[in-house]
Amino acid sequence: MSVCREGPPVIYNLFDSAAAYRPTEAEQAGAVPPIEAVLFDFSNTIFKLIDIPTWLRRTAEAAGRPIDGAGIEKTAGQLYETYRIPEVATAQVGRDESAAQHRAALFAWFERVDYLQGIEATAYELIAAPDAWVPYPDTEPLLRELRRRGIKTGIVSDFPWDVGVHMEHFGLEDLVDVRVVSYQFGTEKPDPVLFRAACERLGVDPRAALMVGDNPAKDGGAAASGLRAYILPGEARTGERGLAHVLGFLD
Repeated sequence: MSVCREGPPVIYNLFDSAAAYRPTEAEQAGAVPPIEAVLFDFSNTIFKLIDIPTWLRRTAEAAGRPIDGAGIEKTAGQLYETYRIPEVATAQVGRDESAAQHRAALFAWFERVDYLQGIEATAYELIAAPDAWVPYPDTEPLLRELRRRGIKTGIVSDFPWDVGVHMEHFGLEDLVDVRVVSYQFGTEKPDPVLFRAACERLGVDPRAALMVGDNPAKDGGAAASGLRAYILPGEARTGERGLAHVLGFLD
């Protein structure tokens, strides 16, 4: 696992990409290793949050504060608008470094939304509920196929709590070997610490691992740690996520 050696950055030509690892000369000259492990981002990659109308209806029931269709539409619009207020946007920076930061960031957002004022805690709790995050239709089939092929799997995600609670709810927790989540390390992707931790726990060379996600900067940043990266389109998906294409990296 030579790519995990510490040391100052080294460049081999004037236009090298920035890298947080140092392959040996033999590794540089040799064949690229086959994929032995696939790492996944969680949010908007293998699981998605329930839609806003569903979340607001659940919040209304739990808080005892009725909301109709017009109210849902108005609140959804305010959520979009208030997220762009400079103070709210600033509060989101680094929010997944800890549970406390995430809670504070979302409260700073929700308190600007008329309907959510006074029931911020209820709204927040329902985002963290086990069934608030649901797998895409092609998540389980891919994870089972990777398991069948003997490919190790992991999650590397910016998240304020253990995503295992959501995977367990849908019976998928046993299909992922390790979970490395930002709040556990006090840092977010693309910090190499997270990708290295997942590879070390799986016992694989990062050069033999594939990172799958939807954020070019955060998930694509795995390349600086020696992994390969597959970036999914950022579009909102209600059907399959396109995860079957991951298998093409294994052939």
